[in-house]
Amino acid sequence: MSIMLDSPVLAQVSLGPELTATLAAAPSVTVPATRAELYALALGPAGGPHHRVDYDVDGEVVTEATVTRCRNGVAANYPEDYMRRRDPQCMVIADSRPTDKTRFADRFGQAFTGTRADTFAWLADQDLVVVPFKAGGLTYGSPSLAVVPLNAAFFALALVDLQGWVTFDELGAFSPRSILYVAPPMRHTHFGGKQVVVHDRTATLHEIFAYNLYPGPSAKKGVFSVLLDIGETEGWITAHASSVRVTTPYDNETVIMHEGASGGGKSEMCQDLRREDDGRILLGRNVVTGEDYHLTLSETSDLSPVTDDMTLCHPAVQDGSGKLVVADAEDGWFVRVDNLTSYGQDPHFERAVIHPEQPLVFFSIDGVADATALPWEHTPDADGTPCPNPRVVIPRRGIDGIVHEPAAVDVRTFGVRMPACTRDNPTYGIMGMTHFVPPAIAWLWRLIAPRGDKNPSIGEAADAVATLAHGGMVSEGVGSYWPFSTGTKVAAANLLLEQLTTYDRTRYVLTPNQHIGAYKVGFAAEWLTREWLARKGGGRMRHDQLEPARCALFGYAPTEITLDGQSVRRTLLRPEMQSQVGTEVYDRGCAILTGFFKAELARFLTPDLSDLGRRIIETCLADGGVEDYEALTPMYR
Repeated sequence: MSIMLDSPVLAQVSLGPELTATLAAAPSVTVPATRAELYALALGPAGGPHHRVDYDVDGEVVTEATVTRCRNGVAANYPEDYMRRRDPQCMVIADSRPTDKTRFADRFGQAFTGTRADTFAWLADQDLVVVPFKAGGLTYGSPSLAVVPLNAAFFALALVDLQGWVTFDELGAFSPRSILYVAPPMRHTHFGGKQVVVHDRTATLHEIFAYNLYPGPSAKKGVFSVLLDIGETEGWITAHASSVRVTTPYDNETVIMHEGASGGGKSEMCQDLRREDDGRILLGRNVVTGEDYHLTLSETSDLSPVTDDMTLCHPAVQDGSGKLVVADAEDGWFVRVDNLTSYGQDPHFERAVIHPEQPLVFFSIDGVADATALPWEHTPDADGTPCPNPRVVIPRRGIDGIVHEPAAVDVRTFGVRMPACTRDNPTYGIMGMTHFVPPAIAWLWRLIAPRGDKNPSIGEAADAVATLAHGGMVSEGVGSYWPFSTGTKVAAANLLLEQLTTYDRTRYVLTPNQHIGAYKVGFAAEWLTREWLARKGGGRMRHDQLEPARCALFGYAPTEITLDGQSVRRTLLRPEMQSQVGTEVYDRGCAILTGFFKAELARFLTPDLSDLGRRIIETCLADGGVEDYEALTPMYR
């Protein structure tokens, strides 16, 4: 419905003078009363089947997006390949609050003030749609607001599907904790066609100015930035993690929270393990000999997803048990479907998006008007190859077996992409299948969040692409949520360490993907570690069941792993025992890894780092052993 500014709908909201003047000047302001009304707006004034999102750019009409009406939702597409993924350099900070990120003035040579005024002036000339949302989900989120051009209502639809539908009447009187403004054509008029997302923070308001229509850096990760900002102020974290409740064939339950840099296996933690046609599980294939190594499991555990990507560690959900309690920070998931290439690869998910309870929003899916949008039909990029970043926004309630209540975490795993390591090609790919680590070492891995082995992340900077392509590593930073944080690394590091030491009844585990020494394992090591930890009752281990790893950063290796009476080869637990690796090559890999850690960790040694954090980093710099780390932070067994 279109409204007047003095309407009771907005009268209870503290809008501030700039936004108040903008809404008063706009030709129309629409506040949808229902999601169905917002969905209708997303189809454009004609209601479909095709809607072009066009803007005037210095007298030329530029199409920023197209929207196609499909039977099961709308398919949003972008004419430019560049707009189909998040630009990792898009974030800039406009305010003077503490940050380690690039400031607007440093990048563009002027204060944001003029561009800010231009943004409100442009919005004041547009028909607008205004939607409220709760940053962080409906239960624990902070009341917020989005101001979007009416012809780009599909963007607002994706936002509220991610954060959950809420109305102004339900929120009552409030001052927005965050406001998202969307002004797409200004990427051409002000930023040379680049995606730019500007964060302008005060102590009580976090404003996001999005100059593009791909929701990844604003409606998705921009809201993540808001939560990290709030948490840094209030002393809690929104982790970049997935979590899953694993129920064994004997009805024992274990909750596992999985973290890691891009490509570290967060999405895979909630996926069933893959079987060969004959039912066996391919654990690994030797890259030198070509030998396959299989396991047979008659039954595997049931998986119930808890969180997908943004994992809320809010004080309100903690229960005093000594375990970290988590809840989902979103009401919908922004699911990447590039791994779906044909029918039948993920029947539960396919059913959920092909026959949804309500029509969905698809991105970079080649939708045909009034036909069913299929998640494996990806829009071709300009070179004819499928877009590598197709997405669908699906409500949590549409996910099979979802856990709706907060869950206490038994084990926090951390996934790392590892390259193959052999005598002919020594690398850092020497992590065994499963390693238990004290909180101090768990903190170091999260502090660095290394990415490696040809990491498939979308929109990577050119220098990082070159490094990863040649077997190197880059650091994604604190907790792997650093790319979305607007604050400082040391403040985030202190908060993360406090969390890891406070919840002292949680176990910490490292697990590799892609390779273990000379074995190509994909994500099988992660899946089988998950299965084994659940069958071990949350990873309970006696002292005699663990032995120090040869590389101290890996903590302890289990002396054995047995599943359904089958012992996993010891060479996958201790890669230095592989004939294609050996201790000399292993030690070279350890030196590569340790050297990378030392170089990255030295940057955290500032006066603002906590005393415990300083001692942990100094232990690493001094080549301390696992027992030295455990003396600083005892390991829960």
